[in-house]
Formats: sequence, C-alpha cells, structure tokens
Amino acid sequence: MELSSLRQFLVVARLEHLSRAAEELRVAQPSLSRTIARLESELGTPLFDRSGRLRLNDAGRLFRDHVERSLGELDAGRRAVAEAVSTGLGAVRLASETFLTLTGPLAAYKRAHPSAEIELQWSPAEDMPRRLRAQDVDLCVASQPIHADGLESVQLFDDAVGVGTALDHPLARRTSVTIEELAGQPFVTARRGHWLRRLLDRVFAARDLTPKIVCESDEPGAIAELIGAGLGIGLVPGFARRTAVQAPLAWVAVDSPDCRRRVTLHWGAGSHLSPAARLMRDTITGWDWPDGDR
Repeated sequence: MELSSLRQFLVVARLEHLSRAAEELRVAQPSLSRTIARLESELGTPLFDRSGRLRLNDAGRLFRDHVERSLGELDAGRRAVAEAVSTGLGAVRLASETFLTLTGPLAAYKRAHPSAEIELQWSPAEDMPRRLRAQDVDLCVASQPIHADGLESVQLFDDAVGVGTALDHPLARRTSVTIEELAGQPFVTARRGHWLRRLLDRVFAARDLTPKIVCESDEPGAIAELIGAGLGIGLVPGFARRTAVQAPLAWVAVDSPDCRRRVTLHWGAGSHLSPAARLMRDTITGWDWPDGDR
C-alpha cells in the first residue's frame, strides 16, 4: 500500500464525499475512486457503504483508526529525527475551539521562546481525539472535557457562563435568571459546531426547550456588539466579560449548574512531544487562570 493512497483514503473517510475529497486533494475524482477501489481490493472488503450517500462502514472505521496511528507514528518519527539533528526547540501545533482565552499564555510563551515555531489551528472538539491519536496536532484546548481513550488531560479552569444583555434590557438589573425565563428571548449566538452554540442547545434541550435564535455569527466581537445594540441576548462566559468583550453589556448569572465551560488541555497518551510542545504544555498548565465565578 502506498503512503499517498493511505493519505487519500483518510481524506475520503473524513469527508465521506468523493468529489469534495478530490477537490481538497487536488486530484481527479476518477483517479481517487480507483485508489479507494484498489485499497478495498487489497483488503478484500469494502470500506464504504455506497447505498445513497458514501458512508464509512465498520471495516472502514477499523482501517481508518490503524492508518491514522501508523501515519501519525511515521510523521512523529520524521519530526523526532529532525529534532535530533537540530539545535532549536522545534515546532508545536496547537488546536483549539477558541484562541481568545489563550492570548495571555501564547504571548508569554513567544516572549520566552522566540525561536520556537508555533502553528495554531482551529478545531471543533469532536475532531480533537482523532487528530491527537493521529499526531496531526500536539496539543488541544477544548471548552468541555473530552472523554476518549488514548488521551491525557489537565483542566485549566471552570468558568460560569452567564447571559449578556444590552444595558437597558429588562433582565439587565437581575442578579440571576433561569433557563425557563430565557425561553422566547431572541438569542444572538455562534454557528453550529462552536462550543457556545452547543452549550446553548444543550441547556435548553435538557428542559425540552428550543432557543429562539435570531442571529448566528462566527465573529465573537460581532456577537458582543449585536447584544450590546439590543438585537438579542446571548450566552457570555465569565472569562470573556472581563477580558474579551469590548461592547458595553450587562452580565447576568444563569441559575443552572450545567451552564458552565470547563476548559481542558489534551494531548495524546504516549505521543512524542517536541521540546517546543512540552514547553507550551507547561506554559498553558502553569498559567494563572482566573476564577470564572469572580
């Protein structure tokens, strides 16, 4: 099996769509189809279900996991050799759902280790276990703990998530509010996949409610500005109300123990970490994180 064929298989397995995979890989779709067919012939079994939409089957998922680990080990070996003959710290690849909370430790790390190469990548939490096991990234910061085999983790801080409102909103003078009281209120929030949106949907669904969403945005600053302008209310983490949110907002506590963000650093158990990655892990875990309840 050629390495290029295995890497192409991983892209098809991730996207479960031949034309999109061919576009990402910049290869012709018929060529990619032949590559997948050859792999299936060598293995003696289909890797995808082709009734309707292309879907990875049980054999495909099993093969994908082994291919990810194998290619990850190969790439780690290449990096280890490069580090062995280099006098520098090497590189660190950090993935996170948001970098707003990491600007402090990242700036401190760069000042202390200017020669280290830093690569930052946005990633949804559900992709992090796979990427860590495949050694596609070294470290991941998620806004909720990830429960998956083969990972090690450290919780960085536990943050209360409240409701942001315009200063003249009827809720602005409240000290706390329940989820039930928020039903029917217009919400400005992030798009699906963002941790803030997942939290909003989850706390409402736990009470058989659905939030009334009037605006979705990928820009945290725009969300805060729209809330401040009175277009709606929105969930705002306690950390952000002290550091990232620039718009004038009122912050109201939510009377619910599940309306919280638990920010956690993850890395692969037994994975090879470069000196740069180990120093980054030490910097992030040793940072003086604020108490989100203050």
